Amino acid sequence: MSETRKKQLVEPFYTQAADDVLKKFSVTREGLSEAEASKRLAEYGENQLDEGKKKTLFSKFLDQFKDLMIVILLVAALVSGAMGDVAEAGMIVAVVFLMAIFGVVQEAKAEQAIEALRDMSTPNANILRDGNTKVVKSTEIVPGDIVLLEAGDVMPADVRLIEANSLKIEEAALTGESVPVEKSLAVLSDEETGIGDRLNMGYMNTNVTYGRGVGVVIGTGMNTEVGKIASMLAQADETNTPLKENLNQLGKWLTFAILGICVIMFAIGMANLSDGKTWVDMLLTAVSLAVAAIPEGLPAIVTIVLALGTQIMAKRNALVRKLPAVETLGSTDIICSDKTGTLTINQMTVEQIFTNNDVQASTKDISHDDMTLKVMNYCNDTKFSAEGTLIGDPTETALVQYGLDKTFDVRQALEKEPRVAEVPFDSERKLMTTIHKLADGRYFVATKGAPDELLKRTTSFDLNGDVQPMDKIQEELILTTNTKLAKQALRVLAMAYKYVDEVPENMVSEEIEKDLIFSGLVGMIDPEREEAAEAVHVAKGAGIRPVMITGDHRDTAEAIAERLGILEKGQHDAVITGAELNEMSDETFAERVDHYSVYARVSPEHKVRIVKAWQTKGKVVAMTGDGVNDAPALKTADIGIGMGITGTEVSKGASDMVLADDDFSTIIVAVEEGRKVFSNIQKTIQYLLSANLGEVLTLFIATLLGWDTLLPVHLLWINVVTDTFPAIALGLEPAERDVMEQKPRGRDSSFFSGGILSSVIYQGILEAAITLGVYLYAIRFPVHQGNEVMIHADALTMSFATLGLIQLFHAFNVKSVHGSLFKVGPFRNKVFNYAVLLSFVLLAATIVVPGLNDLFQVAHLDVHQWAVVAGASFSILPIVEIVKFFQRKLLY
Repeated sequence: MSETRKKQLVEPFYTQAADDVLKKFSVTREGLSEAEASKRLAEYGENQLDEGKKKTLFSKFLDQFKDLMIVILLVAALVSGAMGDVAEAGMIVAVVFLMAIFGVVQEAKAEQAIEALRDMSTPNANILRDGNTKVVKSTEIVPGDIVLLEAGDVMPADVRLIEANSLKIEEAALTGESVPVEKSLAVLSDEETGIGDRLNMGYMNTNVTYGRGVGVVIGTGMNTEVGKIASMLAQADETNTPLKENLNQLGKWLTFAILGICVIMFAIGMANLSDGKTWVDMLLTAVSLAVAAIPEGLPAIVTIVLALGTQIMAKRNALVRKLPAVETLGSTDIICSDKTGTLTINQMTVEQIFTNNDVQASTKDISHDDMTLKVMNYCNDTKFSAEGTLIGDPTETALVQYGLDKTFDVRQALEKEPRVAEVPFDSERKLMTTIHKLADGRYFVATKGAPDELLKRTTSFDLNGDVQPMDKIQEELILTTNTKLAKQALRVLAMAYKYVDEVPENMVSEEIEKDLIFSGLVGMIDPEREEAAEAVHVAKGAGIRPVMITGDHRDTAEAIAERLGILEKGQHDAVITGAELNEMSDETFAERVDHYSVYARVSPEHKVRIVKAWQTKGKVVAMTGDGVNDAPALKTADIGIGMGITGTEVSKGASDMVLADDDFSTIIVAVEEGRKVFSNIQKTIQYLLSANLGEVLTLFIATLLGWDTLLPVHLLWINVVTDTFPAIALGLEPAERDVMEQKPRGRDSSFFSGGILSSVIYQGILEAAITLGVYLYAIRFPVHQGNEVMIHADALTMSFATLGLIQLFHAFNVKSVHGSLFKVGPFRNKVFNYAVLLSFVLLAATIVVPGLNDLFQVAHLDVHQWAVVAGASFSILPIVEIVKFFQRKLLY
């Protein structure tokens, strides 16, 4: 909000009487005058969310160049250009700019989420001005306006209710509670009452599903609960992904290594100046060696591997909006999941029926003559759309859907026995009654409602069509069954009926809802998704801890968590409510966060606290959600996962990844893909760095010994051939079989964890040793005896071929860090096979194709020389396999 705007009142209006709230806003039940409304609009501003600061396209582009690895590459490009290697400099610059463009296109910014919040606002609202009803744009509503509400309306602002007639408001997008909230005017005493329990309030962008009401506006724009969420979104810090942190660590490591190489090489060269070489020559040699150490293709390969990962995940219904999210999933320790619509289907469903003194599952058949089935369908305000979908209160649509599932179509039944009168639901008596005319001239009275209230009005009960007098034994059975169902977190409704000869003239509860015949109880719940329990089991097996966060009541949350396997039976102390969380300091909560697996009755602020508490313990946190209330936590988490079907545009805009099928198990599929991506990036890094280390050591040792083993053009071609196709193909390796049996690698791990660093070092040394061994062999056992020029040409060519070919064989070694190549499958990855073959052809062509060998200053090799090169290069395979065998023995 602009600084010049007048501040709005911010008080716990739910703890104040309606008339007191009206006085504070200087308004009567007739509404504001037009003049006063215009004045307040000028003072407080329009009822809309602030847009916030937007980054320009150019600034987004510049942001891509803040990574240390990119800076190192740009420096390498400058050095290469200064040394006359324009081709390599151009290649590096092209790669960097392509990555920057790709990053701008791929990443979705938080401003999209705020825009989505703005777009959710209802365009018009019914209000009272000067005692007259008026339709105005929602942006023109001001604090103090009297808003008229009825079923189907979207709440235009935050209001304190002053009238509520059977009013129900669906607040799932804001609170996460799946059932519409029944509103009342009762003043609340506790200022710490959570949003979901503020029964005398209505909040912007929630939906009126039933009844009518009137409210006085107490907050508009950024001063609403939705406005608070928009502020949290704007202020939330972008969390650095583990991938970015690892690349930064790698960049720092390479920086020190490269500087060290430059200094040592220059110092040794200066100490051994000979043959007319100057300090300038040694400086250029040192810099050349340092540039050779840079895996310039790495950032591009990482980007390609991540992009290919997004395509694979998209085919499996996980749509990635930010590239690093692919890998972040693989390092996830905690999945904080919203319950409604994510772990559950977000649809009330009949689960158990108590009829004829028997509790039965909803999956069992039921007779169309069963009175409980008839009452639940007759005493119901559900409507059918033109497409046949059910419209109405979720509890009532669940009852009708149950009937349809049992082939009982209430529409056909009501054609024969139409409704002729009713007593609407009232929150005070908690009952609803409808009256239907029968073919024999009598009338059927159907009543449903709260079991304790309905029992007070029954005098008998139905047992298989036999109506018997209600007695203490039967009443105790009904109450016990009700308690049993309620403990399973089911929402229980009771059904009763009677027959009358005529419709009473006085349609009031006292006349109609008496002397009823009890027929049964119906237990409903928003059930867990069928695949969610298995997904939770797999997640636990992979060392990932699922945490449920919901706006629903404690008992409901605990019951669903037990059914999913998030909680063990009776693990009550692992459940905490938002009110209890309010009593903890951030420090205390951070210490105890690992005690809790279920959070009930929470607000958006709580969700962010939960995510941050886990992050302070060094955990990588994924947060799933579909509501507006989830957006701040989705953005704060290491990876936010939105729901594509039930999710609001706000939650999707704040997410790193969106599930196209809203299936919790898709997250586990994505985790597996993420682990595979990280493993493949690790393999690529191991491959590139060991190869580059082999090149550096080869040149370094050769320089010390005064040998001329490789020319700059040889290094460039080997890097082009071996650093590109096989490295990219390694990124397409299928997941290793035990990838989901390993524990999460955690935030503190790096690309060098799990034995990668030691492997890079010994394998780089091994490559250099073999290459120098071949060079020495060519010098000591020359084919062209006595011809020094030819001997040197052969030795240079053989060392060039060996260093290139050994890297191609070594690519097979890194298919698994410690696992045997034969168990992984040497030829499973067809793309890899073709990549190695292509690289070999390009490498060999420089030697065997006339003209090319002159360009690369190499000689033709005979069969014996090729045999030496091939045998020496191949030797890295069995040597590394033997080392890995002993590593497995030591590690496992």
